[in-house]
Amino acid sequence: QVQLVESGGGLVQGGDSLRLSCTASGRTFGNLPMAWVRSAPGKERELVAVISASGNRTFLSNPVKGRFAVSRDSAKNTIVLQMNSLKPEDTARYYCAAASTNRINFEILTSGRGFMYWGQGTQVTVSS
Repeated sequence: QVQLVESGGGLVQGGDSLRLSCTASGRTFGNLPMAWVRSAPGKERELVAVISASGNRTFLSNPVKGRFAVSRDSAKNTIVLQMNSLKPEDTARYYCAAASTNRINFEILTSGRGFMYWGQGTQVTVSS
């Protein structure tokens, strides 16, 4: 069983930056591939970023590419989503997710599939 806790959301203005963190605990059996997914009212859930168990592979969706970055900290039990140049369309609740195993193909994860554990989410609101 894995527990995920996100933090770092808030209310900011367009152009500002936020840094979201997600810490995994429990029986992770080492690092798991993890992701950030956002959800906003009236919009489909959107995969934002994926990072492999080792951290050597990352994926960013096109709307955030060049503005966001995903990384693992040195302990490898925390992932960070650095969000720069925020836009109002980035407004959403951001959820951290972890895959069920570190054996899942990365391409499966970047399609939005394969995630078993989810955090409670943290709200990001960007005003114009």
